[in-house]
Amino acid sequence: MDQVSNHELTEAKRILQSKYKFPTAIGVIDCTHIGILKPNRHGDEYINRKGKPTLNVQATCDAREIFTSVMSDDSRIWRNSQTRSQLINKANVLLGDFGYGIEPCLMTPFRNPTPGAEINYNKLLKQQRVIIERCFGQLKCRFPILQYVCRVKL
Repeated sequence: MDQVSNHELTEAKRILQSKYKFPTAIGVIDCTHIGILKPNRHGDEYINRKGKPTLNVQATCDAREIFTSVMSDDSRIWRNSQTRSQLINKANVLLGDFGYGIEPCLMTPFRNPTPGAEINYNKLLKQQRVIIERCFGQLKCRFPILQYVCRVKL
């Protein structure tokens, strides 16, 4: 986020507001897994829930489908991210999925929404979050190695 100019941020925010009615949203956030060879040292730390060795990569993007941050670390990516520390005391928010906990700078869906406003909120959030899924899809189409196993040392 630190490399995005104020003008770009304002434009991305305007697009989000006009399309999806989230007044303080500046982008969406999610993670994707990139296949790797299992490292010799501490290799079990890289085994995902499907039993495959991967790097968990967190990214944010704006309404123009432009990546605004990318980070790969461990299971505590969001808590330790520079993106979170920059947003934590600001009026802007990111839109996330169930994998993230709700915070002042992060809007997530209701787990068991009640009919009416909560269901409508979840529906709008889901429509917005498709942006990050498209970005990951475009990235993996452009660089097919990301769909398979990167055979490089960490």
